Amino acid sequence: MFLTKFISKFISKFLILTLSFFVITSCGIYKKTDARKVPTSGMERAEKNIQEGRGFRLFDPDRNKGGGVFNFATSNPMWRATIELLDFVPFSNVDYSGGIIITDWYYEDEETSESIKITVKFLSNEIRADGLSVLIYNRTCNEINKCKISKVDSKLSEEIKVAILKKAAMIKEQMPNANSDYKYMK
Repeated sequence: MFLTKFISKFISKFLILTLSFFVITSCGIYKKTDARKVPTSGMERAEKNIQEGRGFRLFDPDRNKGGGVFNFATSNPMWRATIELLDFVPFSNVDYSGGIIITDWYYEDEETSESIKITVKFLSNEIRADGLSVLIYNRTCNEINKCKISKVDSKLSEEIKVAILKKAAMIKEQMPNANSDYKYMK
């Protein structure tokens, strides 16, 4: 009986000691760092950790998915080209995460009863002809504001699509690291 108590106490102390050793060493207390590479200010360290995708989160469901990859509209040539080409008309909906740009109804002069709306859907971030879809809608109103809206199948949508692709190719050439796979952090 004495021997079993002694063995159980020994095993429990050994497990506690081993567990505390792993907890202490995993916290980074004994990790050697180079002071030239690590900022001394806490805010600078936090900013560096954010840029590198590091952090500490409790109960984070996405913890095993990794982090640090951010895609912004300024780093997408197709998105930038579309915004630049359609800047003559006001936008009613712009959603980068959803991949859609919808313009407001556009008419050249107030005397006409016809106006158009352009919708650009991004199907891919790559500069390809099948990477985006351009839809044009026509609205014709009469004197008592009864309007008829119809989808237009014309060459204008193809012309806009080609213009966006050409502009996106030019923007990509001008971007830094245009030949490599880039991930922008800012």
